[in-house]
Amino acid sequence: MSLTYESPGRAALHLARAASLAPSLHNSQPWFFAEEGHDHGFEVHTSDRQRMMLTDPGGREAVIACGAALFNVRIAVGRLGFRPVVDLLPEPGNSAFLAHVGYAAHVPATPDEALMARAMPRRRTHRGPFGPDPVPDTLLDELRDHARAEGAVLQVVDEPEKLRLVTDLVRIAENAHRADPDRNAELTRCVGPYGIPAEACRHHPDHTLLAGRDYLGVARPSARRPRRWTRRTGTVAVLSTHCDGRQDWLRSGQALQRVLLYAAAHHVMAAFHTQPLELPVLRAELRTHLTGGRFPQVILCLGRTTRTWSTPRRPPVELLVRDGDPAR
Repeated sequence: MSLTYESPGRAALHLARAASLAPSLHNSQPWFFAEEGHDHGFEVHTSDRQRMMLTDPGGREAVIACGAALFNVRIAVGRLGFRPVVDLLPEPGNSAFLAHVGYAAHVPATPDEALMARAMPRRRTHRGPFGPDPVPDTLLDELRDHARAEGAVLQVVDEPEKLRLVTDLVRIAENAHRADPDRNAELTRCVGPYGIPAEACRHHPDHTLLAGRDYLGVARPSARRPRRWTRRTGTVAVLSTHCDGRQDWLRSGQALQRVLLYAAAHHVMAAFHTQPLELPVLRAELRTHLTGGRFPQVILCLGRTTRTWSTPRRPPVELLVRDGDPAR
């Protein structure tokens, strides 16, 4: 189906712009997109050039980020007046080709889809303490439903014993990361005018119950920890799936972005604490003792904040290639 626009590819640029607003590990943006001529279809690919090779050597978090970008594409196709038709992993021999999105007959957007579309440019990843106001239980129930609609489980961690387990494993993993000079160098390179704004990392990473990433190196040389603002950690949650293949990672990303957009539409943002999921032994411990055998994919905290920072995105024209061009 060809869309009528003033110039070819305008729909693809619209979709690439929406996709680029998805969250990714340290704002690495590990994706590129391809258009079929005259807006016949849109492809999502993962890019090894943008991947965090030390933090995410297996590419799981990169694929989750691409899944979040894919969900934005689905919402953006709906904004064009079409129903998205998604084919996951369409070429079995090409693991970098994650999804093809086509255009089906017109279907009006649902109220939730319209709400999430409006929230897309407002969604932010938060780093640091949240405000003291808790996330309402009714909203948490709705977020669980949204994750379930994408084939994932959003588990709120509110039992003291399980919360202590998550806290301890995040701390163990973060300490291991801070002791690794190569990972530190990879992390530090993510801060700057084309990555994460330094002002977004101004809080000490140990201010909240769950240890944060030490982007600026402020915690590495010091044995002293600041006073923790426990009540400003936010609501801790874990997103998990029943299996752990590439399709499951893509579904996790779509579930994550659906949750994030619906939360942002209600003025709730998320902080990520995925450090223990980057160490196989700790991830297995969470699977055994927290998620009941499901595979944990994302650890996040949800809360309200009065200050957020936007992270820069690569221009859509840099992300978009013609179908058949060499992979990036």
